[in-house]
Amino acid sequence: MQIVILKDATEVAEYGANLFVNQLQKKPASVLGLATGSTPVALYQNLIARNHAGDISFANAISFNLDEYLGLDGDHPQSYRYFMNQQLFNHIDIDINNTHVPPGNAADPIVACEVYEQQIAQAGGIDIQLLGIGRNGHIGFNEPSSGLTSRTRVKTLTKATIEDNARFFAEDEYQPHLSITMGIGTILDAKKVVLLATGENKAQAIKATVEGPLTAACPASVLQMHRNAVIVIDEAASSQLADVDFYKHIEAENQKLLARLARK
Repeated sequence: MQIVILKDATEVAEYGANLFVNQLQKKPASVLGLATGSTPVALYQNLIARNHAGDISFANAISFNLDEYLGLDGDHPQSYRYFMNQQLFNHIDIDINNTHVPPGNAADPIVACEVYEQQIAQAGGIDIQLLGIGRNGHIGFNEPSSGLTSRTRVKTLTKATIEDNARFFAEDEYQPHLSITMGIGTILDAKKVVLLATGENKAQAIKATVEGPLTAACPASVLQMHRNAVIVIDEAASSQLADVDFYKHIEAENQKLLARLARK
């Protein structure tokens, strides 16, 4: 697990975006795992700018999103399909037919989950997966107690997550309490995982993820077992880690090594 501690949310977004830029430059036909929420927005804005500047193209890329509310059509303003169209897909040169979001309006969501897993496998697996993290340590909609080998499935949202997301819905608007989400096992299959977190409200979850035991009580802690997981956080989100200076030292040495290898 690589821990990258940066000054603020702007630096976090830029660092994360650079990882996706590097992936697309190395493999234009990459399979991208994407996420919704407030944290990835700045990263998506960075990718849009890099696309418009000609640094990268999404023309051959395929994307799979982590999750979707069950019961919302893709054109619903609170659906994650709508979010992704507005925040990224409508502004880049990706083929919209190559973008996949779990179907919140599926007639049979159980079958839809199986199909989603098959689509990921048929695409060759996810090359780089973007994650945010909830205050309770959830990744995707894998809430605490989620199975650590789980696959894409229907999941009940916790009261904490429903309360956190209530600000996006009007008081008289239907707010789903169920979702379709990639499972933790699905996420672990990605070749590279990039988790972004900013702000003091994520500090406890980050501490549990990085320094706590591997436990279903903090689903993100499973990333301790991933062979290529990068945790990119700002100073505020790192505030509860036991030895911030140690993590910064390790990352500085990693960057020196990479710079030496690049010169060869």
